[in-house]
Amino acid sequence: MAAAQAGAGAAPAVWWVRRDFRLADNPALTAAAAGGGPVIPLVILDPETAAMGAAPLWRWGQAVAALAAALAARGSALVLRRGPAAGVLAARADQSGARAVHWARAHEPAALARDRAVTSVLSARGIAAVDHPGRILHDPAAVSTAAGGPFRVYTPFWRAVRGRPVDAPLPAPSRLPAPASWPAGERLDDWRLGAAMGPGAAVVARHARVGEAAAQDRLAAFLAGPLDGYAGDRDRLDRAGTSRLSENLAWGEIGPRTVWHAALAAFEAGRQGAETFLKELVWREFAWHLMHHTPHIAERNWRPEWDGFPWAGESAVAERWRRGMTGIPLVDAAMREMYVTGTMHNRGRMVVASFLTKHLLTHWRIGADWFAGCLIDWDPASNAMGWQWTAGPGPDAAPFFRIFNPDAQAARFDPAGAYRRRFVAELAPRPGPEALDFFAAAPRSWGLDPARPYPSPVVGLDEGRARALAAWAARGTGT
Repeated sequence: MAAAQAGAGAAPAVWWVRRDFRLADNPALTAAAAGGGPVIPLVILDPETAAMGAAPLWRWGQAVAALAAALAARGSALVLRRGPAAGVLAARADQSGARAVHWARAHEPAALARDRAVTSVLSARGIAAVDHPGRILHDPAAVSTAAGGPFRVYTPFWRAVRGRPVDAPLPAPSRLPAPASWPAGERLDDWRLGAAMGPGAAVVARHARVGEAAAQDRLAAFLAGPLDGYAGDRDRLDRAGTSRLSENLAWGEIGPRTVWHAALAAFEAGRQGAETFLKELVWREFAWHLMHHTPHIAERNWRPEWDGFPWAGESAVAERWRRGMTGIPLVDAAMREMYVTGTMHNRGRMVVASFLTKHLLTHWRIGADWFAGCLIDWDPASNAMGWQWTAGPGPDAAPFFRIFNPDAQAARFDPAGAYRRRFVAELAPRPGPEALDFFAAAPRSWGLDPARPYPSPVVGLDEGRARALAAWAARGTGT
C-alpha cells in the first residue's frame, strides 16, 4: 500500500481511529479511502478515552505509536489531538475541508453517547458522519431470538450465529492520498499515557505484542501449532495453549473477521480445536450482544434480584487479593501474572473472581474495576460479563454454589506447579525473572519484598466455601 498526493477534486475524509488500529479489514478506513480524496487519520485523546484505567490507557498509547509508524512507512501520517471529540473533529474538518468522518461503530454506553454528540455536531455543519462495522462479527441489533428479543443464554446464541455469513476480510487500501498540508497535531509523548503505570509499564512492555504485524504473527503461530490441542490445553495454566489474541482484538490490531475466517478454514479442514476456538470468539460476541441490549451489565447486577446480596465492599482481605498476597498460591500466581504480563490466563480469571466474590464475599464490582485498571487486553463487555458470570448475578451465570477450589483447580490445571512457581517467587528456591518482575511492577507503596516469607492464607478454603454457601442460602438467591 502506498500513499500518494491527492489531486484536486475529491474532498478529504477523516478516519477517526479509536480502538481499530489496523489497516487491513478496516471498513471505516476503506470507506474513507474510497472517496478518492486525501485521507486524514486522526486519534483523539477525549475524556472517554482518558478515563480508561492505567494499563489499558498505556496499551492504547502503544497501539497509537505502532499505527503511526505503519502509516509513516506508507507516506501517510497520524494526527493526534486532545479534547472533546465533537469539537476536535469539527475543527479538523473545518481546517482540512473534509466533508466526511468515518469511524468504527462502538457499542459501550459512554462511547455511544459520545458518538451521538459527534454526529449531531458534524451533521449540523453538513459533514457526513459515518460509523461502520468492524469491532465485532455481527451487529447486536441484527441477532435476535425467535420471539424477536435479545439472547440471554450463550448456547442458543451460538446456535443462532454459527451459520450466519461473515463478510470476508477487506484488504488494506492500496492508496492513502495525503493532503496538501497536514492538520496540526500533538506529540504522543506529551500525553504521558504510561504515567499511572509507573515502573510496571517497562515490565509489561516486555510481554505486550503491539501492532497489526504482531497480531498477524500471533494468529499464524497459533494456527500453526496450539490450535490442534486448544480444546484441552486452553485451560492448562502451565501450557502455551491459547492464542493470546485478546490483547490485539481489544485494540483492533486484528479484525475479528480475519480471525473468524482463519479459524473457520481450519475447522473445515478438520483441524482439532478449531470449533472450540470459534465458540470462544462467539463468547466475545455474546458479551457485546449483552452490552448492547442491557448496558447496565457494566455497572450493576444484571439480575436485580441480586441487589440485596450481602457482598462486602473494600476491606483488608480485598486488598490482600489485590496485591497477590492471599496466601493461596494459585490465586496469587494469577494476580501476579496480570501485573507482570498485563494479561491473565482465562482459567486464572475465573479462579480469582470466584475467590474474591465467594471465599471473600466481596462485591464483583471491586474485582471488575481492578481488572479494568490492570489488563492490557481490557474489553469492557467481556470484563463485565466474565465477572458477573462467575459471581452469579449475570446472564447464563454459573450457579453461586459453584465455588472454585483453588487447590483443586491447581491440581487439575497446573499439576506440577510450574505456573505457580513461574509467578510466585516465594514458592521457588531460585525464583525466575517473571516471579521477581512482580516486585518490580507492583506499586512501591505496597512495600513488597521477595525475601519475606509467603503469607498465611487469608481464609481457609473450607471455611470460605461454607460462609459463602450460608450467605447464599440465607438470601435464597438461586440461579
